[in-house]
Amino acid sequence: MRSVEEHQLIVLGDAQALPAQQVSLLEADGLVLADSVTASWPLPSFDNSSMDGYAVRVSDVSGASDGSAIRLPVRGDIAAGQEAAERLVPGTAVRIMTGAPIPEGTDAVVPVEWTDGATDEVTITRAPDPGAHIRRRGEDVAAGELVLEPGTPINARVIAMLAAVGLATIPVHRRPRVSVISTGDELVDPGVEPGPGQIVDSNSYMLTAAVREAGAEAVRVGPVRDDEDELERMLLEEAARSDLIITSGGVSMGAYDTVKAVLTRLGGVEFVKVAMQPGMPQGAGVVGSTPIVTLPGNPVSSFVSFEAFVRPLIRRMLGHSDLQRPQLHAICAREFTSPHGKTQFARVRLQTRDGLLMAEPEGGQGSHIIGGLSRADGLAIVPEQVSRVAQGDELMVMDLRGGG
Repeated sequence: MRSVEEHQLIVLGDAQALPAQQVSLLEADGLVLADSVTASWPLPSFDNSSMDGYAVRVSDVSGASDGSAIRLPVRGDIAAGQEAAERLVPGTAVRIMTGAPIPEGTDAVVPVEWTDGATDEVTITRAPDPGAHIRRRGEDVAAGELVLEPGTPINARVIAMLAAVGLATIPVHRRPRVSVISTGDELVDPGVEPGPGQIVDSNSYMLTAAVREAGAEAVRVGPVRDDEDELERMLLEEAARSDLIITSGGVSMGAYDTVKAVLTRLGGVEFVKVAMQPGMPQGAGVVGSTPIVTLPGNPVSSFVSFEAFVRPLIRRMLGHSDLQRPQLHAICAREFTSPHGKTQFARVRLQTRDGLLMAEPEGGQGSHIIGGLSRADGLAIVPEQVSRVAQGDELMVMDLRGGG
């Protein structure tokens, strides 16, 4: 059998980030920057006030206190968006708002809270330090400075920087289109009461959502009947318009495993057993030139296999350098067993107790138990040489609580 790590490498293959395209800032959230970004101008682009208050010369207000207030005539107002006032006249103050440009000759801003707020003659009861409450031109970013590297994941904070340096559109790696194909005569859609021998198609809905959470565009196809000609036609159509195909079910050793039969006939896909629980039967390869990953049909096996193999592939296509979910150290809260010779991905719930992160096994660990999967927020990764995890043992847990 192939190890989990070996199969991860096979699935990733020589996959690269998809080609770049130019998108608007609001379309870029969740994508990955494809080129470097330099600042066209400094940030801030001019000296401005960080407080509502009064522009002053420090020498005019030194020694101001509650018991020894200093009064200065106020020579006008400056609001944000206005041009800077003329040079500050010694012995005077200018009322100034947050973000407004600093008049030449100013070396501090007195916050309005240190004054009586007057508009004709202000009373100041506290002296500022030189430079206080002034944002200097270029103190954040210098003109021409490299501000973002290629490969930077784009989020709200990054979009703020991109907008601040004047970019309306940016180059990002294209979002992959992923076809999620479900197969089986026994499948019915949610909302349809299953008849004898039928089951609701939960896998394709689960995988479609997982693809979208990973950052790709997902297209759900099916259910496709257990008809080899129909499935072959569907696979070839999706391969022509998608960047990746995912199937679930039909890849084990059964007599009616249509997916395996069709892909074996087409060639280009290898079917193997991976030393993992759940999720032993796996397949990976290409249809034409389009990558395909075939996942087992049991819901939990399908989900765990997606997390182990497909999600990293999608993230590489998006241009991410960090392909795996965060992994956390946690303490086992209750003893459980693990199959010797296989890496187990055990469903757990994460809770903090007395400052320690605890991992509580969630429900039964069978590959069909969706209830436990829905309540789990982590997968404890138990090495293949371990057959018993005792209470108090340290576990490495894949954290499922975040998106993307």
